[in-house]
Amino acid sequence: QEQLVESGGGLVQAGGSLRVSCAASGRSFRSYGMGWFRQAPGKEREFVAAISWNGGLTKYSDSVKGRFTISRNNAKDTVYLQMDSLKPEDTAVYYCAADLLGNLGTSRAQYVYWGQGTQVTVSS
Repeated sequence: QEQLVESGGGLVQAGGSLRVSCAASGRSFRSYGMGWFRQAPGKEREFVAAISWNGGLTKYSDSVKGRFTISRNNAKDTVYLQMDSLKPEDTAVYYCAADLLGNLGTSRAQYVYWGQGTQVTVSS
């Protein structure tokens, strides 16, 4: 069982930056692919970014490509999402998730473990 805990969310003005973190407490974190998803009020949870087990491969949704950067530190069992040039439409609850197969999945169904989420609010 892997437990994931997000942190670092908050309120930021449009154009600003924020970094959210996801700390894992299980024993197998460094063998998992990791992903970030987000869910805005009244909308479905959507894929944001994914990273392979060793950090060598990444994937982004078109809406965040060039603005967000996913990274991981396996020594600290933590994955990060650096968010720059934030827009009001980035406002959502951000969730990290673990993909046991490490396939850089974009589908929620490919992820087994989920965190509780952290709120990111971007004001205009």
